[in-house]
Amino acid sequence: MAGKVAIITGGSRGIGAGLVAGYREQGWAVVATARTIKPSQDPDLLTVAGDIADPAAAGRITGGALERFGRIDTLVNNAGACICKPFTDYTPADYATVAGVNLTGFFWLTQRAIAEMATRYGGHVVNVTATLAEAAHSGTPAVLAALTKGGLAAATRSLAIEYASRGIRVNAVSPGIIATPVHPADSYEHPGSQLVPLGRAGQVNDVVDAVLFLESSPYITGEILHIDGGQIAGH
Repeated sequence: MAGKVAIITGGSRGIGAGLVAGYREQGWAVVATARTIKPSQDPDLLTVAGDIADPAAAGRITGGALERFGRIDTLVNNAGACICKPFTDYTPADYATVAGVNLTGFFWLTQRAIAEMATRYGGHVVNVTATLAEAAHSGTPAVLAALTKGGLAAATRSLAIEYASRGIRVNAVSPGIIATPVHPADSYEHPGSQLVPLGRAGQVNDVVDAVLFLESSPYITGEILHIDGGQIAGH
């Protein structure tokens, strides 16, 4: 995989940081972006700070990738926002935040990346959705997650069909309960009624391994790979 270039959004922490490390270990050059992200001393790692919900950010990210590395082979749309509250409690600001990151950011950056990939007949897009969007849970009201991450799943299938003839694959991973630094460690010890069949939370490397599996599987496109310990199987 040496010589290839991946863009990873939400790349400053959690799953995103794990993906950056995973692709670098595979010999890829990486463009990592997040709202706040530190510069890197690694010549094969370009960091771009910016709000993915701002349409102008897409141009800065893809432009930076092409200026530094000359190509884009993979885009991992990992950045995500989740605000879980009762449906009638959502505010216009909540809607703007979640839709801005999960849909608007995905839309404009993916459009730019696919346009560049199409000129070289080949590329890969991986979208990070969420099992929560497919397996609703009465204890976790999250209609904005369902609306936006469900939209990503639908877009994954649509784009996979639209761009298959141009050598571009589009897949998704759908994480369940994953232990990340975003939440306190003890919050994963007793998931209670949310307990998945495997009886534990997943780890960042579980998601990273799934994305890299899709990366190394050239005959897979339009797939939504669930990384949820069996959570989706019960629905």
